[in-house]
Amino acid sequence: MTTSIADIKIPDSKLAVEAAELLREHGDDLLWNHSNRVFLFASLQGNLQQTKYDPELLYISSLFHDLGLTPAFRSPDKRFEVDGANAARDFLRSRGVPEESVRLVWDAVALHTSIGIVEYKEAEAALMNFGVGYDVVGKNFELIPDDVRRQIVEAFPRNQFKQNILNAFLEGFKHKPETTYGTINADICELLLPGYQRPNFCHHVLHSKWEE
Repeated sequence: MTTSIADIKIPDSKLAVEAAELLREHGDDLLWNHSNRVFLFASLQGNLQQTKYDPELLYISSLFHDLGLTPAFRSPDKRFEVDGANAARDFLRSRGVPEESVRLVWDAVALHTSIGIVEYKEAEAALMNFGVGYDVVGKNFELIPDDVRRQIVEAFPRNQFKQNILNAFLEGFKHKPETTYGTINADICELLLPGYQRPNFCHHVLHSKWEE
């Protein structure tokens, strides 16, 4: 694997390499390339903002952020983000990583789709959210120059990412669509899951068991 792309060094500590191997074992090329692009875009933003962050923790967070979609780590009843966060926590604790770092990575992974919240968390969580938004929906697209973006995509190709990532999301939680309630993932169920009807919060309020 190339160790430096767009002047960003990919962490190669023992911990980082083992995390990468875990994603390689249980993920596919789609998640591998996406997760690495997320890290690189996040790092570029951090450097641009002159934000202090831990590259190793940002990298591990990026590698785990979609691992909850995979068969090995998806649960029957939790949000996929929580599944990935729990997997990251187990991985880090098993290697003696300090609890403060474990908590930081857990938050970064669990909250990465919580728009309006995660960007106010610690640098690693906020930056990873930037990387996810940049890669998935092109948010703040102009902040990274074309030539830099091309270097990253050449190293970690998109390969029809727009179409394939939606199907990967659905595959990860189609057996538990109720976990998408109140999240952007409900959009995916509504688009791709036959027979799915999005729950309505106002309906729940107006038809609760309270008498008034």
